[in-house]
Amino acid sequence: MDIEKFREYCLSLPCVTEDFPFDETVLVFRVKNKIFACVCLDKPELGVLKCDPEYAVELRDHYMAIEPAWHWNKQYWNQIWFNRDVTDEFLCKLINHSFAEVVKKLPKKEQTDELKQIK
Repeated sequence: MDIEKFREYCLSLPCVTEDFPFDETVLVFRVKNKIFACVCLDKPELGVLKCDPEYAVELRDHYMAIEPAWHWNKQYWNQIWFNRDVTDEFLCKLINHSFAEVVKKLPKKEQTDELKQIK
């Protein structure tokens, strides 16, 4: 996967917006104004995703491409190198997982059926 496909996939999910809250190189993706993914335009081979803490450790142990995310809470955030041992299909599943992790923390009134269907 490349940065543009990563971006397109994130934007294909319901209620997703993108913005540059930190500087002009860090693009974040939000669902209901909560960040679930990030890419850095000056490191286009790398994405950052939220993850269940236990699953994050399991993924890091199993894939060379997945590491604790730099400058993010390493308990919940992984960085994934696009050019290593994670397939595009699996990366899409990880994006969905990140999205679902954020949705489940939203107030119940914001957790619509459309959002909860992404797993």
